[in-house]
Amino acid sequence: MKKSNTYYITENDQPLDEYLSFGLSVDCIVFGYHKGEIRVLLVERDAAPFKGDWALIGDLVNPQSDLSDSANHVLERLTGLKDIFLEQFFTFGSIRRHPVGRVVTVGYYSLLKSKDYHPIASSWAKSTKWFSINELPELAFDHSEILKKGIETLKTKVRYHPVGFELLPSKFTLLELQDLYEALLGYTFDKPNFRKKILSMDLLIPLNEVQENVSHRPAKLFKFDEQRYTQLRKEGFSFEF
Repeated sequence: MKKSNTYYITENDQPLDEYLSFGLSVDCIVFGYHKGEIRVLLVERDAAPFKGDWALIGDLVNPQSDLSDSANHVLERLTGLKDIFLEQFFTFGSIRRHPVGRVVTVGYYSLLKSKDYHPIASSWAKSTKWFSINELPELAFDHSEILKKGIETLKTKVRYHPVGFELLPSKFTLLELQDLYEALLGYTFDKPNFRKKILSMDLLIPLNEVQENVSHRPAKLFKFDEQRYTQLRKEGFSFEF
């Protein structure tokens, strides 16, 4: 139906442009792991609204850009991080989530070895900082809700996919692996049961190497066998903690 050169939605007889008059943004949760602790990268805002507050790495989507391209562009523009794999996990569309107007945001998350990356604040980001997910500041907008959902998604993901190995060095001990999964899932495993479980999956390559420069008896090192995991998945293998 067309009235006075304006297209209308049939159900409510409202102008189509009213349905297209809100913004779209992306917000990126960058998780890192360091010394037995799961951390998240936040930026200090140097622009209104919420100037001076900590926030997730996000911004409005350029109308000429794809979502995934926008997420990577925003991450690089605000922190200098690039070529980072981001996975979309949820969309947040509360009517009053943004004080300026209606803005729907799409959440992305990534896993990094945080010691290998050195973010540098730019654009309207005044500074960047890694925070423990157990010691977070008050966040701008509804970013606390977004981060909570992201943490829940991460905990579900690591139980059924071996993404946790992305946070470890290429060579690691079984204790380091256990410490990582305890940090990710938020509880303590029985040491013998954990080792029995992970070794029974046949996903680790034992190395003829041990830890170096440690004050205790050096432990044996392992590597994650990605090719073996790919083959097992084709055969119906299910990774599960």
